[in-house]
Amino acid sequence: MTALDSTPGTVRDPDWPAELDRLAARPETLQLVFQPIVDVARGVVAGYETLARFQDADGGPSPATPDRWFAAADAAGVGARVEALVVRRCLDLRADLPPNCFLTVNVSPHLLTEPELADLLLSAGDLAPLVLELTEHQDVADLRPLLDVQDRLRDRGALVALDDAGSGYSGLQQLTAVRPQLIKLDRALVDGADRDPVKLALAQLLGEFGARIDAWLLAEGVETWGEMEAFSRLGVPLAQGYLLGRPAPPWSSLDPAVAARLREVHVRGRLRENVVSLVEPVELVPVEGAPTGRGAAVRVDAHGHPVALLLPWRRDQDPGGHRSAPVSLRVPASTGTAELARRVATRPEETRFDPVVCVDDVGAVVGLVRVEHLLARLAEQHDGDPA
Repeated sequence: MTALDSTPGTVRDPDWPAELDRLAARPETLQLVFQPIVDVARGVVAGYETLARFQDADGGPSPATPDRWFAAADAAGVGARVEALVVRRCLDLRADLPPNCFLTVNVSPHLLTEPELADLLLSAGDLAPLVLELTEHQDVADLRPLLDVQDRLRDRGALVALDDAGSGYSGLQQLTAVRPQLIKLDRALVDGADRDPVKLALAQLLGEFGARIDAWLLAEGVETWGEMEAFSRLGVPLAQGYLLGRPAPPWSSLDPAVAARLREVHVRGRLRENVVSLVEPVELVPVEGAPTGRGAAVRVDAHGHPVALLLPWRRDQDPGGHRSAPVSLRVPASTGTAELARRVATRPEETRFDPVVCVDDVGAVVGLVRVEHLLARLAEQHDGDPA
């Protein structure tokens, strides 16, 4: 669910110039609520999505839905100013977030390059753990300015999510250009997916694509346990929807009964052993540092996120020191061994046998998985299968 989404209705348009003037004079009438985003495997809240709620002149809920407010603001030329109201509050709220949680906020791609939004974010210092969720409600003719701002924001610790993935051709174009760290499945693909193999197949393809570009998949709008179990079996790591938690003031926790059932669903859905027992400790090297040992290491940024692999040279090539290699694959420890093997096999030949980086809920490095150990574990599992 996004800040631009709500229950559709047929309501006569308000006097938008007057309503927007009132909002500019009284920005506190814009209220925020937060919907939990859940780590499916562990049954805990991993983050929150920010949702806007507008008021009428009497202080009650506005009859106009949030998407109409944002559209009216954009049409009046103040779209970036209204979105900046939400972003500014999110920047302030980060200090109060529960530990190991991220906070997503929606921004329109065609407005992110406007000074009122771009300057606000670029002047905010360290942006972690903020996730900028790019909505797709208006096409961006030239992506180059957007990608430039996006890269600068990533350098400051922000992550990028792409909303409504799989909803159309433009969404697929944006996936390839933006290369987000978080891909949110369009709700149309989630609704009734447990009864529709075509929807599940498309979700699986998007998950595999996400793995190739080092992005996590999020099932949005989950409302039934059937849907939740189907996506758990696919290995989708994150989920959001009324089944798991409704929008609320900060910071709602997961119902213990829901959390317990989630963990049960995950155990049932993961029939194959995960890779957690294969994870080996690894030396973490800051951007300007060098490894102190002779083994493999991982270069990390200030947030502990992997930047590059530092691998020893082969004995027949060894000029001393380490060679730098791209992080071609990173996975959570809950990933199944068979699933990881499939992802390893699809890597480019030059990186196929490089170690796999294992990360925690916020993308920080926890260790490495060596491909040779992964293959040995698969062989053990195969030998243990009944004939």
